[in-house]
Amino acid sequence: MENGSKARAVFAQTNEAGANRVIAFGREPDGTLAGLESYDTGGAGDGVPHLTSQGSVVLTGNGSRLLVTNAGSGEISIFEVSGSRLDLLGTVSSGGTAPKSVAEHDGLVYALNTGDPSLVGFRLRDGGLRPIDGGRIALGAESDPAQVGFTPDGTTLVVTDRGTDSIALYPVGADGRLAEPEVQPSSGPTPYGFAFASDGTLLVTEAFGAEKGKAAASSYRVTGSAATPVSRSVGNGRSEICWAVVTKDDRYAFTTNFADGAVSRYAIGSDGSLSLEEPVAGAAVGGQTGLRDEALTSDGDFLYAIDADGGRVFGWAVGEAGVLRSVGSWEGVPATVAGLAAS
Repeated sequence: MENGSKARAVFAQTNEAGANRVIAFGREPDGTLAGLESYDTGGAGDGVPHLTSQGSVVLTGNGSRLLVTNAGSGEISIFEVSGSRLDLLGTVSSGGTAPKSVAEHDGLVYALNTGDPSLVGFRLRDGGLRPIDGGRIALGAESDPAQVGFTPDGTTLVVTDRGTDSIALYPVGADGRLAEPEVQPSSGPTPYGFAFASDGTLLVTEAFGAEKGKAAASSYRVTGSAATPVSRSVGNGRSEICWAVVTKDDRYAFTTNFADGAVSRYAIGSDGSLSLEEPVAGAAVGGQTGLRDEALTSDGDFLYAIDADGGRVFGWAVGEAGVLRSVGSWEGVPATVAGLAAS
């Protein structure tokens, strides 16, 4: 294992109801994982398998902090990161109930509460999270939000909403507060997880109400707080697509399909268009449910995904043209496992 600041790791939360924990694997240079450790978050998960979100475990942009939602106790935990070692700096109220997604950009943090649908803003200061005055935005009662995230330049906050089949884009002010959103109808039903290319292209997965074989993804050009569809509902023939990541070179997106254990690869064009390249670029256990949250390492060399039903983390090396090569799987995660972040 590499030492010091060059050490790398993969993190997930257990989402256990009694006392939530973060599970940390050290990452070897060849992508294999070792040295499983766990750290109490100081909060509680909801204890329910398959936490309905993307982004419940997030590394800050500089990699020095790990943010974790505690859906059961309504709190956000913040850890200092040193390789695969974590030190809990504090746990604060999320300003609502059932937080399931969190996002950070340049020290500005927003938590997405799903019990009383809302967004709540914080600043990373003095090793902890400090609420922003006037930084709470209530979402509609019909809302069923899945993920919160910033555009690459941090000027817009994005929320996917399964309840209204829409994507809300909130302008972010210099004081960190949010202005009224522009709401873009989703190209397909049940927009779920999303990821950005560095040029602002937004890729959104569409679960299509869990209809068998209907999984799809769409792309949008985001300018300011407006999203313009580019490719609409590009299907992959799989089921229950929910999570997405974009490679470091912006050429590919990997999506995980919960219902059948497959990782799909999409190509991203220079114009933001999306095309399916391989419906099964990688697989956990083919045909079995459980594959969900995924994360690319900070260097872009490895992709990991959690298999909640199998109690494992799967890993692949990312090669030329986005080809995935298995590097193994590792046990030690409970059925309630959720969220994934990799350094």
